[in-house]
Amino acid sequence: MFALLIVVLALGEVIVNQAQEYTSPWHYKCNGGLCKKVLITEQDVNPVALSVCQLSCGEAGTLWPKPTGFLSLGKTVAPVNPENIVLTGIFTQTVVGKLLQRNIDRLKEGAKKLGGSVTPKTGGVRLVIRFNEGINLNDAKLTLDTDESYTLQVAMVNGQVEADIKAKTYFGARHATETLSQLIVFDDLRNQIQIANEAYIEDGPKYPYRGILLDTARNYVDKQTILRTIDGIAMSKLNTFHWHITDSQSFPYVSRTWPDFAKYGSYRPTKIYTPETIREIIDYALVRGVRVLPEFDAPAHVGEGWQWVGDNATVCFKAEPWMNYCVEPPCGQLNPTSERIYEVLEGIYNDMIEDFGQPDIFHMGGDEVNINCWRSTNIITNWMLKKGWDLSDSSFYLLWDYFQEKALEKLKNANGGKDIPAILWTSGLTSEENIHHIDPKKYIIQIWTTGDDATIGRLLRNDFKIIFSNYDALYLDCGFGAWVGEGVNWCSPYKGWQKIYDNSPLQMVNKQGYENKKHLILGGEAALWTEQVDSTSTDSRLWPRSAAMAERLWSEPDSSWIHAEQRMLRQRERLVERGIDADSLEPEWCLQNQGSCYA
Repeated sequence: MFALLIVVLALGEVIVNQAQEYTSPWHYKCNGGLCKKVLITEQDVNPVALSVCQLSCGEAGTLWPKPTGFLSLGKTVAPVNPENIVLTGIFTQTVVGKLLQRNIDRLKEGAKKLGGSVTPKTGGVRLVIRFNEGINLNDAKLTLDTDESYTLQVAMVNGQVEADIKAKTYFGARHATETLSQLIVFDDLRNQIQIANEAYIEDGPKYPYRGILLDTARNYVDKQTILRTIDGIAMSKLNTFHWHITDSQSFPYVSRTWPDFAKYGSYRPTKIYTPETIREIIDYALVRGVRVLPEFDAPAHVGEGWQWVGDNATVCFKAEPWMNYCVEPPCGQLNPTSERIYEVLEGIYNDMIEDFGQPDIFHMGGDEVNINCWRSTNIITNWMLKKGWDLSDSSFYLLWDYFQEKALEKLKNANGGKDIPAILWTSGLTSEENIHHIDPKKYIIQIWTTGDDATIGRLLRNDFKIIFSNYDALYLDCGFGAWVGEGVNWCSPYKGWQKIYDNSPLQMVNKQGYENKKHLILGGEAALWTEQVDSTSTDSRLWPRSAAMAERLWSEPDSSWIHAEQRMLRQRERLVERGIDADSLEPEWCLQNQGSCYA
């Protein structure tokens, strides 16, 4: 310990000639938006830990993502007692009130864990959290129209810290508690938990859809890893966990109507997702302000699990040589001419709509259909010829359209006869020749091609709402060794957080001359396909890079990643503190010597 005779400013009272011990000879001073490391001297009456310095140093302190409205951060802190964080209000027994109480409980538990293995000093002031009565207390359903904005005011009042939160919806209020948690830090000079006791923040997202896709079919991902993924989503104020739950390699989803799918299609009897598991995940996500979006990809990306169905429901399954019939082994597509598949699909949709809690949107997949697969199947070509179609590519797109319309009708039936917005990936159906087959009133299009693809402009011209997942920035499985053949995988190189941060949906639209269509941008999503990922590596592939996308989608900042670097490093530290194995971005020396690691 380092003992100095100093004057300490604590809670507004000056205490003179008190010997204070510090755990380090260093402290930090804010200079030009950076916290600079300097030696503590007898002239430093109130030395400041790095974590405390960062709270108010720079344009947005340590807040992630950067707030979009008015922001005022004071420079004073108070020691807070995590055991004495309370929620006040008259609505604790409502649906939203109970959810907010669970968030306050999470905030308390998170504060207790600050400092890691170091035990913080006991004591500190009370933190009182208050929500305005204007929140809709019985609606906890996230939609594309939900108002997620909030106002947070923190002040010292009568010897306690009070946090007043105003929001119209549960989701805005939840985001405010996330921001509040970022104003609580561990002061490693004093071994105390401190809270910024003066702040005013007006905030809300620029885009309504901000997601992460996790593929759990190429390789199985266990429940705890999924829950950690949702924790990271919530910490970064993303709002969607897009669950790509089945594919050609495995079918781990347990359908109540068709239990043989998981029996035939799971890698092991234990590598499954039951309705009970899904409900637990959905509840966990709701507390954290996250929707769980199911995807059932069809008519391609099917195979394992379908062996029991019969009636030639699938074609080209495990066809060889595989590269003639699909993009990766094993191949497999649905047979649109089989009435059996529509019966099966309706059962799956019924189960998913129930298991996923009546989702507000549904992902139908619809990518990478291989026309050659259908063309090589006599039962399909004979059916087409009987209808008077030829076997040109345009006729196979008619076949695809036939499938899509029937599948969408089954989805509507499963949704109680009500329309539900359906998402499709960009594909052959979104080409210039075929886009007329799909209706912008029924479908949202998720773009996985490059950010300069002419498809973007085509979709906007035709009034489609769009979600960006352009692989040249947002595919997080890129940049590793190939898993078929040698060399690197198809979408290399690796996408660094800087490129992800600068991947602006607005700029991509503007570059193609469609500024007047920016209202059609719903947002974006990072995708983690798991051919080379499982539970052991999910955290490090997703984090902290997904947090870079989160700020882009929440704030759409007009500055580059350079101005966000120090806050990004701090957000990575938060992720690790909360049990997420996020990749390190730089040596810790760079965090402690801000501004020294420049290009």
